This record gives sequence, C-alpha cells and structure tokens, in this order.
Amino acid sequence: MNRPPIVILTALDLEYQAVLEKLVDPRPHWHPQGTRFEVGRLADGHCRVALAHVGTGNQAAAVLAERAINAFKPAALLFVGVAGALYSHIALGDVVVATRVYAYHGGTSEDDGLKSRPRGWEISHSADQIARHIARSGSWKRALPTGNRDCEVRFGPIAAGEVVLNSRVSAHARWIREHYNDAQAIEMEGAGVAHAGHLNRSLPVVVVRGISDWADGTKETTDRERWQQRAVANAAAFAVSLAEELTAEARDSAQRTTTETRELAMPETTRNVAKGNARVGVQAGTVYGGIRIAPEPSPPVDLAEALAGFHTRLQRARAAGHLDEDTYAAAEVELAVADKALETDTPQSRGTLTLALKKLRGLIGDVAELAAELAIIIGLAQGLS
Repeated sequence: MNRPPIVILTALDLEYQAVLEKLVDPRPHWHPQGTRFEVGRLADGHCRVALAHVGTGNQAAAVLAERAINAFKPAALLFVGVAGALYSHIALGDVVVATRVYAYHGGTSEDDGLKSRPRGWEISHSADQIARHIARSGSWKRALPTGNRDCEVRFGPIAAGEVVLNSRVSAHARWIREHYNDAQAIEMEGAGVAHAGHLNRSLPVVVVRGISDWADGTKETTDRERWQQRAVANAAAFAVSLAEELTAEARDSAQRTTTETRELAMPETTRNVAKGNARVGVQAGTVYGGIRIAPEPSPPVDLAEALAGFHTRLQRARAAGHLDEDTYAAAEVELAVADKALETDTPQSRGTLTLALKKLRGLIGDVAELAAELAIIIGLAQGLS
C-alpha cells in the first residue's frame, strides 16, 4: 500500500525546477480541472512527492493547495520558494522556516487611520521539532555546492501579502514594521497555503523560504547577481530533507498505532514465577503450530559493533532478494554516513548519526528483521551523551 505523499508547491518557475531536479522518475498527474502535478520519489526511495506550480499570490496558492490536498491526501504540505528579508542581519542565501505565517493585509479603515486585524497560522509542533533537528544536524547541506554551505537556517514568523515589498521607508514597509515587527521575511503565498491546511483537519504546513533580497530597494541588483537561484537551491535542499523525515515520522506513527492496536486486541495473559530450581518451558492454553524454546539473544551494547553486524546482515538481505539493488545502494550510503559520524564525538556528529540511521530505517522498513535490529541501534545512538 502506498504511503501518503508530501505535497510541495512553488510560485515561480525557478522554484519549481529546483524541486523537480530532486525527484527520481517524475511522472505527470493531471487534475480533472487542469492542474498538472509531477509525482516522483526522492533519493531515499520511500518519500513520494507531488509537485505543482501555483503562481504568485495567496489566493491562487490557497485554491491549488486545497486541490492538491483533496487529490493526494498528503502527510504534509510544504511551500518552497524565495523571500525578502526584513532585517539586514539575515544573510542572502539563508533559509527561513516559518514558525508563524501572518496574513498582514487584514485591517479596518477608520477616521483616525488604518487599524490592523492580524491573522496568523502556527507551524505544527511535530513539524517544527523535525525541522529544527534537521537544521541542527546540518546533514541537509551535503547536497549543496561547497560555496553555498555557509548559509544558516532561521526559524521565525513570515509576513505574506499581495504586494512585492522593495523599500525600507514606504508606507507599506512602515505598516509591517509597526504591526508585524517579529516577521523575519516577506512573501506572497504562505498565508494561502497555511489557511488551506488549517481547513483540512489542521494538515501540517511548512513554509520554507530562501532569502534572495532584503526588501530594501536593492532587489534588481540581487536578482542580477542570481541570488534567487542560490536562495531557492538552499530552500529546496532543506525542504527535501524535511520531506524525507516527515515521511519517516508518519510511517513510524502508523506502525506505533498498529502495534498498540494489536496489543489491545491480545487476550489477557497470566504470568507464573518459577521458584527454586524449577524451570518452566511452555505454559499455554491453546497452542497453534509448533513450539521452539531457545535463549533470547542479547542485544548489542557497542554501537560500532552493532553497525558492523548490521552491515553484514544488510548484505545477506540483498543476497536473499529481500532488498533490491537501488535500495541496498542507498542504504549503504546512509550506513557510511553513520560510520563516519561515529568516529567523532560532537553534538553535530551525533545529530548526523541519528538522522542517517532514521533515513536508513526508511529504506529497510519493509524487511521486518532488519527494521527490528535497526530500532535497537537507533536507541543506542540516541543514548550517546
């Protein structure tokens, strides 16, 4: 059964192209009303993505976000693109993840001036936690050109309206500074997609923006210097890592729910304790099938040893036909990242180690024995101090 995909929407052609380049074997999917989606998989092999170009503006973004949600029933919706920074300390090329999206055009006009009527949508807690973990680990930067890797990921509110802001002193700029002072960036679609997600059972929506200008009158210069292309490449790289991890979390949540349901459905059991020299082989009411008694294997305690053993079992799974070549190759890449991260003992390397193991879990999740062993290894990794 196919797992729910991640929907990614963009406003500009260059944003669309930056995400499309991340998809493996994309294929067109036509909505009955004429919207074209590209549906493909990311490199991890387990995250499906439905990509669409919605054009500029919150209204178009809201309509097509609703259309995408109804068509694909996604696990989450991401909006990826560029934005203008509202403060000079935010560098060109930085990535801003919206913790809150303001629809800043709401207001009422009275005799003594225009009064603001703020409206905003918060990022979901789980999506925020996952995004911050990815930002801390820094592993998402591996896909970036060397010259782009000094960018930062920032978390904060974003203002979304219908006007391109390119001034620090205009009435429009003063309005935003007065009423939405904590906004880090400004754009034109985030409020539309956030509202659509809110109206669909609070679907997780994450707006990921690369900073391409400072909204201060220098946009023409920064555009000529191709900062839009560099900024959207950074935003797309982060969004792809986020989509992979959101998919893994959705799968884990479904597995936990299934396990809990099975445990609730199990009949009540009785435990007797053997004392003295007594030994109990099997105590049961009705037995279906055979019975085999063997000592339980001891779980691994050394992480390096556990990874080495897992590598061997991964090779055996491929030889037995439980893993195809593409999945095996991708799993080997993540295992190599984990091995390298284990060599250094820093907070960043521990984050990279855990993230690589989680991606590995997404690749081999359909092989029950490998998944069970990897769960133990992830527990060891998370227990590192």
